[in-house]
Amino acid sequence: MKKLKQSQYYGILLLVVMLVAFWAIFKILAPTTFGSPDKLATYMKSALIYAVGGCGLYFICVMGPFDMSVGANIVLSSIIACNASMKFGYIGLVIAPLICGTLIGLINGIVYIKLHISSLIVTVALSLIYEALSVYATNGKNVILDMKYRAFGDYPANLILALLAYLLCAFILKYTKIGTYTYAIGSNEVVAKNMGVNVQKYKIVAFTLAGLFFGLQAILTISFGTSMTSASNLSSMSRNFTPLMGTFFGLAFKKYGHPVIAIVIGEMIIQLMFNGFVALGAPTTIQNVVTGAALLTIVALTTKPVKGLVVK
Repeated sequence: MKKLKQSQYYGILLLVVMLVAFWAIFKILAPTTFGSPDKLATYMKSALIYAVGGCGLYFICVMGPFDMSVGANIVLSSIIACNASMKFGYIGLVIAPLICGTLIGLINGIVYIKLHISSLIVTVALSLIYEALSVYATNGKNVILDMKYRAFGDYPANLILALLAYLLCAFILKYTKIGTYTYAIGSNEVVAKNMGVNVQKYKIVAFTLAGLFFGLQAILTISFGTSMTSASNLSSMSRNFTPLMGTFFGLAFKKYGHPVIAIVIGEMIIQLMFNGFVALGAPTTIQNVVTGAALLTIVALTTKPVKGLVVK
């Protein structure tokens, strides 16, 4: 048993057991309204989308900062993707949100580094600007993706795009200097700086990479949901937390060496929980309760308390 716990596959096995356990519990409690093959396929569509965003957030969170502009980025990138598809077809649908998401990530990183203030404050403030841009881009109206360009909203196109995103994330983390320095900064920023790592540069790179993945999530989001409404007054914040929970699964299980797999399975678990409560007849607002409770639990499990440390 001790050897099993030390194995790099123990974390994956534990997550799979949790996934099956949650499915079994809700299937027993709601046998007719939960867990059929068709419904599971729908649950997994949502999990695939959120896991892409979770992979992007991982680059930032593993270093210590947070990005609270995820929702605003996805809203604006989705709107731009929809508008671009009208003029350039699938090329516009794919390229436009990638450029938009990446630019937003770059701006986030530069402003965070230059102002020397909390990433939470920076990205919340910038969210207001991105939301204003989304209102300007739509004139306050709802945008709808044309039927001809919805391939990424269903299998197999959505699965292929998501898998490419996961593989890209895993490759960067494991085989590139960016991944090595990302973990070094997250482990001990002072030591990394003393070893010659340009900490500020790689934090900007992390935010930029995260923006790229949010652009990919935007493609899947607008294709699956088929429409997007502009956001204001930080209403886009509700889109932040589901990807973030997947990221925390990745942080919790990174010691086993497979954070991307942990993010994907973690998002699947979250979706089973959401839809399980809905199948039981609970109001849809129960998702907010589940989100909050799950987020607190995951953070508690992934944070190592230090005696005497002042919590800010």
